[in-house]
Amino acid sequence: MALGTMTWGRDTESEEAASQLVAFVDAGGTLVDTADVYCDGESERILGGLLDDVVPREDVVVATKGVARRHDGPFGGGASRGALLAALEGSLRRLRLDHVDLWQLHAWDPAVPLEETLTAVDHAIATGKVRYVGVSNYSGWQLATAATLRRDGPAQLVCTQVEYSLLERGIEREVVPAAAHHGIGLLPWAPLGRGVLTGKYRSGTPADSRGASPHFAPYVEHHRTERAARIVQAVVTAADGLGTSPLAVALAWVRDRPGVIAPVVGARDTGQLTGSLAAEDLTLPPEIRSALDDVSSVEFGYPERPLR
Repeated sequence: MALGTMTWGRDTESEEAASQLVAFVDAGGTLVDTADVYCDGESERILGGLLDDVVPREDVVVATKGVARRHDGPFGGGASRGALLAALEGSLRRLRLDHVDLWQLHAWDPAVPLEETLTAVDHAIATGKVRYVGVSNYSGWQLATAATLRRDGPAQLVCTQVEYSLLERGIEREVVPAAAHHGIGLLPWAPLGRGVLTGKYRSGTPADSRGASPHFAPYVEHHRTERAARIVQAVVTAADGLGTSPLAVALAWVRDRPGVIAPVVGARDTGQLTGSLAAEDLTLPPEIRSALDDVSSVEFGYPERPLR
C-alpha cells in the first residue's frame, strides 16, 4: 500500500504525521503520496521535515503532484510549461529535496495543448528533478493519448492515480483497459470509498469522522447512497464471516484488482493506519470476491461491450 497525506497539516498534525510515517516504514511501506495543494502546501512541508530526521530519505519513494491551482496569476496553476515548472520548484522547496521520485499531473487541463504539458515533463526528467512521471484523474482517452505521445520519449508514463473502490468502479470501463494496453499501473485513491466502506456511517455520522468535518462532509456524502448501503452491508457480512474488519475486506478487494500497484490509504491517526496495514495479511476467498464483484458491478454498454 501507499501512504496518503492529504490531511497532513489540517486534520493530522506534525507529531501524528511522524508517528504514521514511522509505522508505515516499519511495516515495509515505501511509497508516500502528497501534492502541492494538499493543505495549501503544508502536507509537503511536513513530509519534507520528516525525511532524514524521522526516517531515512532513501527508504521512501516520494510522490507529489502538480497542475491544481495554488494561487492567482499565470503561474499559479494549470498544466502550462511555466506553471508546471514553477509548481515543481515549489514542491522541491517545501519537501527539501533536489528531486522527487514520482511526479504526477494532478488533472487534465483542457486549456493547454498536451504537447506543451509534456515538454515540461521532459524538462523535469532531463534536469534530474523528477525520476518517474504519472498522471491522476485522467479519463481513458486522455490517458491513452498521453501514453501514446510519450511512448518513444524520455518520460514514459508509469502510473495513473484514480478513485477506485467497491463503490467507484467506473474506471473499469475505459481507464483500466487503456492502462493495461500501455503498461501503466493503477494507484487507487479513496480505496475505502471515502471511508464509507468501513461501515462507520451505517447508523449516522460519527462526530470525529471526516463526514462530520466542514471541508470533508461533501466529499464523504458523495458515496452515501442506497446502492452504497447495499455494498457496505455485503462488505460487513463478508468481514463477519472472515473474522476481520470491513476495512480489511474493502482494501484487500481493490489491492488485488488487475493492474493495481498500491491503494493509497490515508488515516486520521496511527491507529487507523495500523488497521489499514493489517489488510495486507488478508486474501479474500474466491466466493467472497465473486459476491462482492456482483453486488458492486458497473454497467457496461456499447462500445465498451462489443455488439453481439
